[in-house]
Amino acid sequence: MTELLWTGPADSARLLVLAHGAGAAMDSDWMNRMAALLGDRGIRVARFEFAYMAARREGVRRPNPRAEAVLDEYRAVIEQLRGETDAVPVIGGKSFGGRVASMIADEQYSAGRIGGLVCLGYPFHPMGKPEQLRTAHLAELAAPTLICQGERDIMGSRDEVAGYTLSPAITVAWSPDGDHDLKPRKASGHGFAENLAAAADAVAAHV
Repeated sequence: MTELLWTGPADSARLLVLAHGAGAAMDSDWMNRMAALLGDRGIRVARFEFAYMAARREGVRRPNPRAEAVLDEYRAVIEQLRGETDAVPVIGGKSFGGRVASMIADEQYSAGRIGGLVCLGYPFHPMGKPEQLRTAHLAELAAPTLICQGERDIMGSRDEVAGYTLSPAITVAWSPDGDHDLKPRKASGHGFAENLAAAADAVAAHV
């Protein structure tokens, strides 16, 4: 059984599963802030960690795995939740976690196990390698999908994403001047809290 970190109203029928980014745990400051905002909007959030990240809590240093290597771990969490709640969850995650969720979204959606997908800062390509796109499966995605993306995300900026072929099932909510964490520059006139709240509003409307 995977340990789940719960946030939000226990009686909510709206359930969102979130996996973490490649280098930050499920209880990182960013994840804590986003989960709290979503909880305030009536969404029950279940966070979990992939085995490599959980091992780091025990002092075992493991390298970041390829997304393909942890697909079954995400599938197992969905199955675990099916035994704990009647709610049909929306799945997703921050960066790496959202990418993993996107790779199993259609199989789970077609089977009726999930209601959709949320990606918080999708890594459309590796850092500094814009030619190595991670978008092939996104062109055919059928699951209702929301991607919350910073306009100047170094792994998929607004200008870059405009040139990608994405499924009509995907909606992109842009954070003004946001980076990969949706954080804007001070000179932009936008605030980090403002961007996080707007992203949470978009997620709440999607879940």
